[in-house]
Amino acid sequence: MEPEDLHEWVSFEDTDEERTWVFDLTFLLSNWTCIYGRGCPGVLTGPAPELEHGCCSYGAHFVGDEDLEATLGYAERLTETQWQFKKLAAKRGGPTRVTQAGDHLTRLVDGACIFLNRTNFDGGAGCALHRAAVEHDERPLDWKPDVCWQLPLRLSEETDEHGYVTSTLREWKRRDWGDGGQEFHWWCTDAGDAFIGAQAVYRVLADEIVEMIGEVPYRQLCEHIESRRATQYLPHPMSRRQLQ
Repeated sequence: MEPEDLHEWVSFEDTDEERTWVFDLTFLLSNWTCIYGRGCPGVLTGPAPELEHGCCSYGAHFVGDEDLEATLGYAERLTETQWQFKKLAAKRGGPTRVTQAGDHLTRLVDGACIFLNRTNFDGGAGCALHRAAVEHDERPLDWKPDVCWQLPLRLSEETDEHGYVTSTLREWKRRDWGDGGQEFHWWCTDAGDAFIGAQAVYRVLADEIVEMIGEVPYRQLCEHIESRRATQYLPHPMSRRQLQ
């Protein structure tokens, strides 16, 4: 019996970096697309499309000082017409906070990230950083915390006892959120609602993938995919369910 979440993978060696690259072809070739503002139910314990929270309900965790400093720098460029909670952030000592464990993350306002403009905002709902980047004709991925622009991609790395690295680029699953991920009513990579895009993920998220793995591995990935153009790839499980 075929496993329910069967994926097709490809790997190749990078001798210059002593690394093996592993790619989730099934997801990268799928027609997944972000449906924020287009009926996305969000990641609360029940469906709440009317809130237009998307995956911003719990704030963003920063992966390091560089990530934190970059986001804070761009936040200073936001205007009140771009960011609903700019004044509130100033009153609270900034848009980020530190947990007892020493982790940095964005503050929450009324149950969602402080950078998320709500539906009652004159400028409309959505990430203030994303909006400002677009208005400045810049890349949203440069403005936003790493976790925000990397989703729904996940890059994991393992190093063996000889120092050789295996880097795996795949879809972000519920388990990647930790225990809380299982409590989500809905998650976009395991719901057919989000597999309605016009192009493959590896093309739509090209900038994000290059930022994560570099231009050379990305070009090799594209060359491999193009070389197998006539070959039928394994469809994503969500797409297979829609065809049944």
